[in-house]
This record gives sequence, structure tokens and C-alpha cells, in this order.
Amino acid sequence: MVEFRIDRRCGVATYQQIVQQVRQALRLGTLVEGDRLPTAAQVAATTKVNPNTTLKAYRELEREGLVEPRPGLGTFVSRTLARPESEGDAALRAELADWLERARAAELDREDVEALFAAVLEDRFPRT
Repeated sequence: MVEFRIDRRCGVATYQQIVQQVRQALRLGTLVEGDRLPTAAQVAATTKVNPNTTLKAYRELEREGLVEPRPGLGTFVSRTLARPESEGDAALRAELADWLERARAAELDREDVEALFAAVLEDRFPRT
């Protein structure tokens, strides 16, 4: 089951953070078709997020066709975003981990790393 991490200082709406974290878990294969998402009450208990915020996120995911509510049972993943893992994925993950260690050794903090990564990502993969 996914555990949501809410950053109240990041400027991203709380429901959007939940949506993004579910999408990421679907892309990485952490969540797969048939998995049950935590209830709004469970999310509220662990993150102090209003249950309606979680329900709003789940409705957006439902509109995208990623989850489906089952009355009396919960909200379940209806499709994945993961692609078949390739051998290159493990190598890229290792290179990224090495890069992050070099960034830490250079005394960059998390925000510095995020800004640097976002700038290079936008340069190499511009949104259309």
C-alpha cells in the first residue's frame, strides 16, 4: 500500500500531491492493477489531510481511468503506467544514485538538487 507524504511548504495543492504520488507509484510499479488505495480516513490519520482532499484526488485519478471506486470496498487501481523494465533502468538508477551522492558531497541541499534536476529536465525534455 502506498504511503502519502505531504509537503505543506512546496506550493503544490495537497490533492495534487496525492495524485502525483499515485501516478509515480503506478509508473514505478509500486502500485499495480488491483491494488487497493488507502481510504480517505486512513490518509487523514497518517497525514492530517482532510478526507475530502483525498476524495478529490481519487476522483481526479478516476477521471483519468487510473482507479475505480468499488462501493463498500474502497478505491482500486484499474490500470498501470509502468512500462516493462529494461536492463537500462537499473544502470540509470545506479548512475542517478551516484550523481546524488556527488551532489550531497558538494553540499547541495534537497532544494538545490531539485532545482538543478528540474532545469536540466526542462532543457532536455521540454513540455510541448
